[in-house]
Amino acid sequence: MAEKNKKNSTPSNNLKHGILISFEGSEGSGKTTQIRLLASHLEQIGRKIVVTREPGGTAVGEEIRHLLKHAGSGSTIFPETELLLFAASRAQLVRELLIPALREQRFVLCDRFLDSTTVYQGAARQMSKTPVQIINTFAVGDLMPDLTVIIDVPAAVGMERIRHRVSDLPDRMEQENIEFYERVREGYLLLARSLPERFFIVDGTQEVPIIEKQIWNEVQKRFL
Repeated sequence: MAEKNKKNSTPSNNLKHGILISFEGSEGSGKTTQIRLLASHLEQIGRKIVVTREPGGTAVGEEIRHLLKHAGSGSTIFPETELLLFAASRAQLVRELLIPALREQRFVLCDRFLDSTTVYQGAARQMSKTPVQIINTFAVGDLMPDLTVIIDVPAAVGMERIRHRVSDLPDRMEQENIEFYERVREGYLLLARSLPERFFIVDGTQEVPIIEKQIWNEVQKRFL
């Protein structure tokens, strides 16, 4: 039993056979819509899929998500605490959901993954890169996305979209100022330039069907 637990606690890309696609971008970028549309395309051609999100995706992760985004006590969270909470949710998601789904040869569509921590807690919160990288690696092991789609929108556009949402009140992350979101955008673009083989940047100011087609074409080209 100890050996089994040890293996499960060290995720590695060489153990998986499915495809992990993460979606990144600032608040208001349209990730949720595009994940839903891509999932529909994949289902129509008979692919098995799992759609999940960060933080969240598991019972433990959803509790952490509520604390980070909606709980009143969240207003007193320090950046270091925030970093560790996101990592805790991710570690649970990787081991409980992602690895089993990938071993079943599923397409996994994840609304945010480790790059969010690199950008939000690293670039936007301006924390040192070293602890962010160490904690990210500890949480995910060697498991990396096969493709990361960045839906890029200017900070002002994202904030305007958030203000016009009618279904939900802005959460803690959505209440940040425009300077914060400018650092988020710059962080994503810098990260994508450093790893062009994994990242695919889409202009999020285009019409939804145009973005949908561009993402679907990229997925077909890479994996189908």
